[in-house]
Amino acid sequence: MIADFLLNDVVDRALAEDLSGGDVTSAACVAEDERAVARAVAHSPLVVCGGAVFARAFYRVDPGLRVEEKLADGSRAQPGEVLWLVEGSARSILMAERTGLNFAQRMAGVATLTRAFVDAVPQGRGLRIADTRKTTPGLRALERYAVRVGGGHNHRDCLGSAVLIKDNHIVAAGGVRAAVERARAHAPHTSRIEIEVESLAQLDEALLAGAEIVMLDNFDSTALRAAVEKAHGRAIVEVSGGLTLSRVKELAELGVDVASVGALTHSAPAADIGLDIERIG
Repeated sequence: MIADFLLNDVVDRALAEDLSGGDVTSAACVAEDERAVARAVAHSPLVVCGGAVFARAFYRVDPGLRVEEKLADGSRAQPGEVLWLVEGSARSILMAERTGLNFAQRMAGVATLTRAFVDAVPQGRGLRIADTRKTTPGLRALERYAVRVGGGHNHRDCLGSAVLIKDNHIVAAGGVRAAVERARAHAPHTSRIEIEVESLAQLDEALLAGAEIVMLDNFDSTALRAAVEKAHGRAIVEVSGGLTLSRVKELAELGVDVASVGALTHSAPAADIGLDIERIG
């Protein structure tokens, strides 16, 4: 789940963008005492996600609204299925509609794409699908939650949560061996040492220096096979770099441990969800 204080903060900032000048259309067209019921409906197949954030958008506009969950996060929904129902002041529903849908469409899109990657892993294989820090600024907690809802796993949450030596760290440190040795000497004892490598020669150097996790960046199939054989039993093998659904089966069958997929959060298309409002007097 997502902590309440995070939900309130992100929802309030989004509502401020939309309602800084009020809602002149609803105020002009809809009577103050008008009541309505609105149904959030899937318009395409999707994995449901974002129910708590969707509801929070309506409650922050009007605590008197009632939001009912029809399908839980993680459920598969087909076109026409109702995900959530909102009832109460028609003006309030209209004021919160776009913000609530923006969050839900974004999160369901991430969850749906993640589920597709997870489903592509052959049964019985241990490949873990993970996200990256390529998230929308300010929305990382929501997008990482959506990845989990889709069946994926989260990589490091922030720069302070794990040691991950990237290409620029290697340059700044003076080489692979120097970077790993310095990390082993200065990182917290609770942290594993992970390093990104771009060649088999760098992989050899990283393994000799004692790296515990190796991230193989943009390796082709031939190099990847050789790298997995070299690292087997010596380090956890992670693969990154433009990974697509079509390559998941290959990675799993080669024995890769983790596939980190930036596309889960930076390129997931928004799910198609609409809000249908019905006047109830």
